[in-house]
Amino acid sequence: MKSYDVQTDYKVKKKQRRLKNELSKETKLTIIRLLVSFILLLIGSSSLLPEPVNVGFFVVAYLVIGARIVYTAVKNIFHGEIFDENFLMSIATIGAIILGEYPEAIAVMLFYELGNVFEDVAVNRSKKSISALLEVKPAFATLKLDGKTKTVDPSEVQIGQIILVKPGEKIPLDGTVVLGQSSVDTSALTGESMPQNIKVGDQALSGSINQNGTLQIKVSKAYSDSTVAKILDLVQNASSKKADTEKFITKFAKIYTPIVVGLAAALAIVPPLVANGAWDVWVYRALIFLVISCPCALVISVPLSFFGGIGAASKQGILVKGSNYLEALNNVDTVAFDKTGTLTKGQFSVIQVTPANGVTKDELLQMAASVEKNSTHPIAVSILDAYTGKILPVENATEQAGHGLSAEVNGQEVIVGNAKAMTRAGVEFTEANAVGTIVYIAVAGKFWGDLVIADEPKKDAQEAIRLLNNRGIHKTVMLTGDNEKVGSAIADKLKMSAVYTNLLPENKVEIVDDLLHDSHSVNKKVAFVGDGINDTPVLATADIGFAMGGLGSDAAVEAADIVIMGDEPSKVARAMKIAKRTRQIVIQNISFALIIKILFLSLGALGMVNMWQAVFADVGVTIIAVLNAIRLQIINFDN
Repeated sequence: MKSYDVQTDYKVKKKQRRLKNELSKETKLTIIRLLVSFILLLIGSSSLLPEPVNVGFFVVAYLVIGARIVYTAVKNIFHGEIFDENFLMSIATIGAIILGEYPEAIAVMLFYELGNVFEDVAVNRSKKSISALLEVKPAFATLKLDGKTKTVDPSEVQIGQIILVKPGEKIPLDGTVVLGQSSVDTSALTGESMPQNIKVGDQALSGSINQNGTLQIKVSKAYSDSTVAKILDLVQNASSKKADTEKFITKFAKIYTPIVVGLAAALAIVPPLVANGAWDVWVYRALIFLVISCPCALVISVPLSFFGGIGAASKQGILVKGSNYLEALNNVDTVAFDKTGTLTKGQFSVIQVTPANGVTKDELLQMAASVEKNSTHPIAVSILDAYTGKILPVENATEQAGHGLSAEVNGQEVIVGNAKAMTRAGVEFTEANAVGTIVYIAVAGKFWGDLVIADEPKKDAQEAIRLLNNRGIHKTVMLTGDNEKVGSAIADKLKMSAVYTNLLPENKVEIVDDLLHDSHSVNKKVAFVGDGINDTPVLATADIGFAMGGLGSDAAVEAADIVIMGDEPSKVARAMKIAKRTRQIVIQNISFALIIKILFLSLGALGMVNMWQAVFADVGVTIIAVLNAIRLQIINFDN
């Protein structure tokens, strides 16, 4: 069995993430070719050089920028894909070269490749390349063998072996606790906000975080059958359900390209054969027709418009992984939210202090904080955060699993725990009817009051739902692993239309599947917003998955289509606003490009446009489309 170097594994993961954030090798080469070709074009255009030398520079410039496109066109022909933009670009520019219009041929290729670069840059900037599989899978397992410990890969541990899990470590495999007790954070698996106490005989789930005690666990499942592995399998299966949105320009080119090529051929052949026209005149017109018909503006305007939308979203702290997701946002009619860490802060705090008669809030907090001062339990941490005064000395502090803590303070026994602790000690107390975890405090057998500890809604959570309603999204759903009382209270406070509680990851997938079925019946889409590892299957299942990037897990970020930085759920509505404006600009660019194309194609066929005018019209349309797309970068999208 080989040893597993955790430090080396971390460095490898970090390097892989860094490399994924860089531009692709193909894009870098394209940028180099653009620069080289442009420089050669400038040199070839110089009047200081003799014509043969100029032509040589033009030919080399064309080959540098256009050879790949021509090669792709030829290769596609042999694969049965004749009429695509590569084919039309090749025919049009080769025709321009035959006519001796070298600069125009090179310029068209330059603009076409520049559009491809912009599109690739947009995707790379909007996508956080985080490897979910590397991050979700526990990095290591500490295996006990013959009284010694050994760090190994989790996949190497066999059923029945004992693993050691220290505080702060992730439980790597499912099993049963055989020694020790601790509080474990299972929110990554169930979405349950409160940590769970486990002891000898209890089940420990892989993916949980051990918080405050060392555990020895007898492995009951191989890694391939573990809870984490099942979640990963759900992500992969859900991902396969997503159909890639075919870009508009590809669909349009399948119709547009054959038509314009056929018209150009007819323009070159029919008049000379039918009306005894001069072959050179009509071939010249046909080539001009092809240059005009070059879909440069169309090819660039669509991705650049989406690039502008993606860039505008990035400025708002919204990272969109692809233009198809931005486009799909326009059809969303249902938005489902995870609760913990998405609509709520994901951090526990004391939200209510209720002292008994004769006791002040400060005295109540002081007594509770003094008893809890040596505990690392999240509840203890929240109490200590709430009290900043003097901590009293305590003696004989003990913990009763499932009940709470007790200690002597100033010679008096103090109990800080739940209702069971009060009942066990025979303390008469007033049971609180509040949403959250209730901590009762008793001093010398007398009830002093209670504290309510809960995970509060984020500041703009209610605003997020209001903004969605204003945009016509009236079906807002909460999915949570919390109990019904907690989940319903949060949903009511935020004025959501529906709430589902006590859910496991697979339950969330089932509910989103039902929502998808209901929405697709009217050709609408469902978005899901989440942040934890447990949300990844749902993020992949929904039409559009939003991950809360600030506190979100790497797995959720990877599985999502859109990442919201800063943990502001209100940005879901802002993303929809950007998507709507982006679609408007896309339609403007396409409409404008088509109108100009049709006009100049008609003029070219009548011989009223020469090569320079044709190229100028094509480039001019492209520039206008680019400037219109860039407009998205300066529009104010604040809600």
